[in-house]
Order: sequence, then C-alpha cells, then structure tokens
Amino acid sequence: MESVVLVMMIVVCFNYLLKQTWRKPYFVVFSAFICAMFVGLTWPLAIEQSRNQISSWLSDSDLMLDLSVVLTLDVALQMAFCMVAAHIHSAGNVKPSVVWGYRFLRWFPGLLIFPVLFGLLVTTIFALPGVSFSQTAWTLAAIVAVVIPLGRWALKHLLPEKEIRLELLFLSNALIAVLGIISTVNGRTAVVGVTTVDWMSLVGMTVLVATGLMLGVAVFRIKQKHMNKKQK
Repeated sequence: MESVVLVMMIVVCFNYLLKQTWRKPYFVVFSAFICAMFVGLTWPLAIEQSRNQISSWLSDSDLMLDLSVVLTLDVALQMAFCMVAAHIHSAGNVKPSVVWGYRFLRWFPGLLIFPVLFGLLVTTIFALPGVSFSQTAWTLAAIVAVVIPLGRWALKHLLPEKEIRLELLFLSNALIAVLGIISTVNGRTAVVGVTTVDWMSLVGMTVLVATGLMLGVAVFRIKQKHMNKKQK
C-alpha cells in the first residue's frame, strides 16, 4: 500500500508541474511561494507525526475513503480542464461561459499537492535526525520554491507542443484516479456479491438505457437538421 501511495505522490508532483506550463511566469512564482510557505510553516505539525501513525492512517479504510472524495474532486477538475482546453482549441468560436470555465480550471492549482508536500516534509524530518526542525523545513521550502519554476521551464522546453502536454496531463490524472481507487479501497469491497438475478431491475435498467439512447439519437438528428438548414 505504501508503494502505491508513493507512486501516486510522484505522479501528483508531475501533474502539478505540468499544469504550471499553462500559467504565466508571475503566477508560477506566486504558486511556488505559496507551496514554500506551506512547507516552512507546517513543521510544528509535521514533528508531531510518527511513522507508526502514518502507517495506521494508510491502513484505515474509512479515512482513505474520506480522502478519496478530495482525490476524486481534484482529478475531475483537472480532467475537465483537459477536455475544455481541447474543445476550445478545436472548436474555434465558443460560448463565453465555456471560456470562463476554462479560465477557472486553468488557474485551479490542485488540492493534492499540499498533502504530498506535507508528507515530503515529514519524511525529510525523519531522515535528518539531530538537525533543527525549522532549519530542515525552511531549507526544504527553499528547494520547493526553486524546483517548481525550474520544473515548469524544463517540461515546457521538453514538451513544447501544447497538445502533447494536454494529453499527458489527462492520462496522468487518469492514472491517479486508478491508483486512488487501489489505495482507498485497500482490499475492502463496497458491496456484497449475490448469486441471484433481479430480473425486474435488469429489465428496468435495459428500458432506461434504451430510452436514453433513443432520445439521444433524436436530439442529434434534430440538431443536424437545424445545422443543415442554417448552412442552406
């Protein structure tokens, strides 16, 4: 379980740096400052943690399921940004509401980076016994403040095409979603399996899907006819 969480933390950091490539340099500097201050100011809380406590958190299914809500929200917003950005770049003229939604999603920094930075701070403090806690925290904060702009610059030069960066951001968020399911479920199933089939529920579900499909086809054809009339 700890290995899965570690991989997920690495992907979260990569996603955060990749998202910075869509922002202006001054906002990247501001974002790095916020992350650095978070690391530097949370060391009194970090020194109260222990390895056994963190391991117990990772094995607590109820806590992990609660954290999955934050993970799902973050991943959903990041993937929505990818889809809206792709729509704007390919559709040409779009509605103002779509543009405002794109601006909000572009400036949304992500929520998962802060738990990752806190975990990195706790790990660093444990790895450097005998060193002043505040000195360790602020040194790590300075490193974070430098790494974020440099990482953004490196990714933007290694991947100059926006389309590739957008696809990579979408796929990496999908990977986080899969890893989040593995880490939050932690071997516990949400429902109990049954051996009988509820035929009434199956028929009702089939009718519901078929009705939705027919309505979708009808709406699509009506829109196509309306567009054809405008073109004529």
